[in-house]
Amino acid sequence: MKLTDIHLRDPFILAEDGKYYLYGSRGGEAWGKCTGLDVYVSEDLEDWSQPIVAFTPPPDFWSDTNFWAPEVHNYKGKYYMFVSFISDVRDRGTQILIADSPLGPFVPHSDGPVTPAHYRSLDGTLYIDDKGVPYMIFCHEHRQVVDGEMCWLQLSDDLKEAVGEPQLMFTATEPIWSLKNQPSYITDGPFVYRTKGGKFLLLWSSFSVDGYVEAIAYSDNNQLDGKWIHCEKPLYSGDGGHGMVFTTFDGRLMMVLHTPNGQPNERPKLIELYEEDDMLYVK
Repeated sequence: MKLTDIHLRDPFILAEDGKYYLYGSRGGEAWGKCTGLDVYVSEDLEDWSQPIVAFTPPPDFWSDTNFWAPEVHNYKGKYYMFVSFISDVRDRGTQILIADSPLGPFVPHSDGPVTPAHYRSLDGTLYIDDKGVPYMIFCHEHRQVVDGEMCWLQLSDDLKEAVGEPQLMFTATEPIWSLKNQPSYITDGPFVYRTKGGKFLLLWSSFSVDGYVEAIAYSDNNQLDGKWIHCEKPLYSGDGGHGMVFTTFDGRLMMVLHTPNGQPNERPKLIELYEEDDMLYVK
């Protein structure tokens, strides 16, 4: 399969042991009832396997709707999948699953979402600081707070639960490019990137006059608790977003995002980047 054959939102690629593992929200199920999540495997980023089921909810699982934005991290020898779920009895939040392999099968690890129970949350991503402490960066949804928020919270060392209270980083309307005069404002798809010089960049998505975009914010003290400054222009404005960055096995810096944003045409797209003066740019 080619990427153009894969109907997927919110793509995430794990580069591991000579193979690329592609995860994402199933395009055909993303907005309704869901039966699972898949992984696609490639050795060259050109040709991809047929979908391999990586997660099937157990019979007593609490959610059967909106399985969103799975991303997989190798942490202490296990593979952890961060996924957003929702149901009639519990609001949207990011739960953590676990497996012994990038292929799965992933099973529940945390007891429900680790995001706050009173928040409507999504798109949790893992960040490990220079002391080895795990954190989750996530979005406090615009449907609850109108001006969508980007937040962080500390996780327990075993990634089973949150430690302490969530902290606000910024809101969707802060960037100069943010689309104004809307009923609500979206924060979407956070992903951390550290430059060679140690600058703390956060990739994330929202809407500008050009539609759905991929943007960058950076911390003034290179820590989570710093003041977040927004680049004046988005990184990518081609009606695409929810991106992440990885390094290919031949040393290229690559971003994957979905574009266009409208169903049923969403597809993963690879875009080569380069780093200059502690910032990322499209090559």
